[in-house]
Formats: sequence, structure tokens, C-alpha cells
Amino acid sequence: MSVFAIERRSALGSKTPILSTDVTLTALPEGLILQALTASGSGNVSGIIVKALERDALAVRNMSPGQYFIVGDELVSPAYLVDILHKLKPYADVVDQSHGRVRIAISGAKVALVLAKGTAMDLVLNAFPVGHATTTLIGHIAVGITRTAELEFELMVLRGFAESLWDELADFSREYR
Repeated sequence: MSVFAIERRSALGSKTPILSTDVTLTALPEGLILQALTASGSGNVSGIIVKALERDALAVRNMSPGQYFIVGDELVSPAYLVDILHKLKPYADVVDQSHGRVRIAISGAKVALVLAKGTAMDLVLNAFPVGHATTTLIGHIAVGITRTAELEFELMVLRGFAESLWDELADFSREYR
């Protein structure tokens, strides 16, 4: 444990949410983001991760084989974080990414058209169903993308690229506001 207190500053604190009938862009709370890595050949362990967490407020994003992100809107206590690490140790190695990644929500009737301007991902519902997650590029920025509802996506990006991604999404959505 460090004797220095961490001063938390929002990576997107200066950005005003974009709210329209066709596209909504909002910064999600900078809560908990854990990266869980499993051994190759261990299969999909997202169910094991969910069971071990014992907390409904956290979600598991299966980003690629053996790579999961555990996300939540609220910070957790250091004791709870240590508990998570111990519970998941038999299945995955876990790294706290809460300080280094930011989540952005984008939704609305034109959300797929907005995202299509920056990525080659096929985001139609039958190809990318609710709950599906992967890593892609939006412009030049690596982004974790999860469909959270039919017309809603969560984007997760390294903190240093959050403002650039926000600005690109704002430009992409300009015609729908």
C-alpha cells in the first residue's frame, strides 16, 4: 500500500454529453475496470468469473479468447479488490485497469451509422448481438466495444486516448444532432 493518496480526475470531465433523439454520447462513471487473463485452452470462464464476483453491479466483458474485462460504475474497497484477486486466482490473472481505461456510452437510432464511420466492424444486431464484445479500431484508436442493448454500445479506451475518441465520435455524430 502506498502512503500517497490518489487524486482522481475525470478523463472526460470537460466534455459535455451529446444528447439527441438519434445519438447520445455520455462518459460512464470511472469505477472499476479489471482485466482478467486466462491460460490458453481454458475455454470461456466468464460464468466462473461472474459466480466468483458475487456482485450484481459488475459486468464481465469477454473481449477475446482468454481476455475478459470486469467493469462496474463504482470503485471498490482495497479489501474487496484483494478478495476478487484471490477468488479468481485459480482461473485467471487479474490486473486493475481502473486508473488506465475509460468507458463511454453511445446509443440511439443512428448509433450503428455513427460507429460505422470509424470502424469496419459489422455492428448489425444478428452479427454483433447484445452482450457481444471485442476489440477493434475506431479511426486510429484501439477500443473495446460491447453491445449492451439493441441500440446501445459501451466503448472502453485507454485513458490517454479518451478525449481523442470522444472528439471523433462527436464529429461522426454531428449530422444526426
